[in-house]
Amino acid sequence: MGLNGVVVVDKPAGWTSMDVCAKLRGVFGEKRVGHAGTLDPMATGVLPVLVGRATRAVDFVAQGEKEYVAALRLGVETDTQDLTGAVLAQAPVPPEARQGLEALLPRFTGEIDQIPPMYSAVKVGGRKLYELARKGVEVERRPRRVTIHTLEILDQSGPEEFTLRVVCSKGTYVRTLCHDLGRALGCGGAMAALRRTRVGRFTLERAVTLEALVQAPRPAALLTGVEECFDQSAVTIRGRALTLALHGNPFPLEAPAGEYKVFGPDGAFLLLGKSDGAVCRIVKSFYEVTP
Repeated sequence: MGLNGVVVVDKPAGWTSMDVCAKLRGVFGEKRVGHAGTLDPMATGVLPVLVGRATRAVDFVAQGEKEYVAALRLGVETDTQDLTGAVLAQAPVPPEARQGLEALLPRFTGEIDQIPPMYSAVKVGGRKLYELARKGVEVERRPRRVTIHTLEILDQSGPEEFTLRVVCSKGTYVRTLCHDLGRALGCGGAMAALRRTRVGRFTLERAVTLEALVQAPRPAALLTGVEECFDQSAVTIRGRALTLALHGNPFPLEAPAGEYKVFGPDGAFLLLGKSDGAVCRIVKSFYEVTP
């Protein structure tokens, strides 16, 4: 049996999310390594990495709510909407910038529309936007509906430097949020730094640095069970129900309707299931299939 589990990596700046996965394939000696929720190279923080058959949970984790701490620089706009890009425009920052920002926060909280930045992996006509952007091509992008659950100013370190806390849905571009806030304030804005502090249930407090993983004598010991990806209630099955489940079939489960983490009698996490109150159907299986 190969490795199976999840580790929360504190992604370092300068690495792509795929760079981290490539490195960990070598560290764990496992080809199946995936991440849940891409971070730009300049960003740091929580990157859930799933190993082995735990990669089957990638989409579930990626759907989780995200939390970020971002640095906003007012008075500048760039082609990437962050400070790694080429400057497109500069403007003086109003003296009452903080009050202006505070007044704007409600407008950017709740369901909002964002236009994906050109420097993003969104595809238009089968081409990734950043591939077109690198060739100097700009195309029309459709707005995307995202949800900003929380948006607040944590700190102000200078006339044009603010620290924001953002809790948002999947698909939210924090650098676009910074750009749009600056544009609404009338002076422009760009993201100066970004640190992700949470993805779903996974927080920065439980994150491991990439360096610690690489240097660990037993990296596999840092993996936790894939069941940690889910917050559904747990049930244990035995006998006929267990036999049916292990063959991929619906199985009897007397429990209130809803989703459950389903375990075997030995405590092994088997699957995520959805019950109608009497019968449970498999949403995603995580047990090892034996020939």
